[in-house]
Amino acid sequence: MKAPLIAPDLSREDLARPIKGFDQTGAEVEIRVVEERPLSIWLNSREIVTAMTIGDYPEYLALGFLRNQGMLPEGVEVTGVDYDDFSEAVVVRTREATDFEEKLKRRTRTSGCAMGTVFGDMMEGLEGLKMPPAELRTSWLYALSHQINRMPSLYLEAGAIHGTVLCQKDHPLVYMEDVGRHNAVDKVAGWMYREGVSGADKILYTTGRLTSEMVIKCAHMGIPVLASRSGFTAWGASLAQSLGMTLIGRLRGQRFVCLSGEERLIRDADLSSVSAEESRSRRKGAQDE
Repeated sequence: MKAPLIAPDLSREDLARPIKGFDQTGAEVEIRVVEERPLSIWLNSREIVTAMTIGDYPEYLALGFLRNQGMLPEGVEVTGVDYDDFSEAVVVRTREATDFEEKLKRRTRTSGCAMGTVFGDMMEGLEGLKMPPAELRTSWLYALSHQINRMPSLYLEAGAIHGTVLCQKDHPLVYMEDVGRHNAVDKVAGWMYREGVSGADKILYTTGRLTSEMVIKCAHMGIPVLASRSGFTAWGASLAQSLGMTLIGRLRGQRFVCLSGEERLIRDADLSSVSAEESRSRRKGAQDE
């Protein structure tokens, strides 16, 4: 299995720590527990939001969050992204002022966890948007599911965390984790923005539910395929259909459900070579989701 370009650094001791407790029999146990800490995101001289996060890749999280909220539209030049560990803040600087003040007047609380707030109109920038044409092979989906479920991760070590993986064909490119699936997606978006990577030929895999906000974020990233081992919301499916996005959920073992964009699917996988269900996989921590 080829490792992704970027993934959680499991050697960092500050991402999780051991805590003692007691199990159902009263026996003392010690488990690894994911850390969460505040991160303030600033745009120029204005604080936008404070997010609870595990603390890795703060610059990508800030860039991706602002980008997915429409606060860094096309044509806005980012002149600096500075993280200060002492104040736990990231400042994103642009050459010219943006229109974020107006967006701050309108907030929508979403169905997500940890950082489920959208500033401004959730649908802004999506009018008439259609996802680019793309090929999607079922052999890629099964290969990605197999690889991602076994990839070294904080999830397998401590649970209580979501993962998002940017993929190209059957190869994971960037793997991000965080206490909220929104944070993990925004980290991927920040990496794409900083590196100038197009989403047109990519697949976004997430461990979380396929909600309206996940579809909207994926659309803003220009990614035509969104997949998860979790389920859907009705609005998420409807938005994906209107955007021409392929939406794959309940991807487990040999099974999946496609609620939008089925025309992209090329069913080339030999199911006899795909296990019926993953034995040692992200199911280990499923009770924490």
